[in-house]
Amino acid sequence: MSASISIDEKKVKKSVALSGITAGNTAICKVGDSLTYRGFDIIELAQNSTFEEVAHLLIHGALPTQAELDEYKRRLQGMRSIPPQLKAVLEQIPANAHPMNMLQVACSTMGTIYPEKDGLNMQGAKVIIDGLVASFGSMLLYWWFFSRSGRRIEVETDDDTVAGHFLHLLHGKSPSELEQRALNKSLILYAEHELAASTFTTRVISGTLSDVYSSIS
Repeated sequence: MSASISIDEKKVKKSVALSGITAGNTAICKVGDSLTYRGFDIIELAQNSTFEEVAHLLIHGALPTQAELDEYKRRLQGMRSIPPQLKAVLEQIPANAHPMNMLQVACSTMGTIYPEKDGLNMQGAKVIIDGLVASFGSMLLYWWFFSRSGRRIEVETDDDTVAGHFLHLLHGKSPSELEQRALNKSLILYAEHELAASTFTTRVISGTLSDVYSSIS
């Protein structure tokens, strides 16, 4: 008599990727029947909030007051510049590179130019993340124009929003209100999607106590 156990194959559920596996807990985002950021429905946020408000919610844990929002926007506006060492690196990246690969290189380079201090706390990490949120658009478009035309654009604008700044650099003029609203909503919708593959990878890397730049890049 065989000692093997018969298994009803119809009752065996095939695992799909990481389905059914608890990979971590989060208080930031929930994806199910609807998408929420820290308990706020994504539709409500997209209709009534700016990207800066949502960034503050995700990074700093709460929607800002008007005074906090004004200060946050001023802070982000002051973090848009990119250092000459990074510009030199961006000028070496060919035009056929994928933009995400370019940003990966740029983020890692920032980590060598402005390395983390020993004993970096959570607040210090948030400052780094704010800086990347503010300057990724500058990095992307500086590379975009130089790699295609050899033009070194100025990455400072008077626009007080991330969307407005990006569109101003892209088109060389102040964007319309409609253009800003469209990109603003897109940034909000793409800001967070719970445990995507990239988020899982970031958790693994940061779990080894790696620096913030390496975790993001």
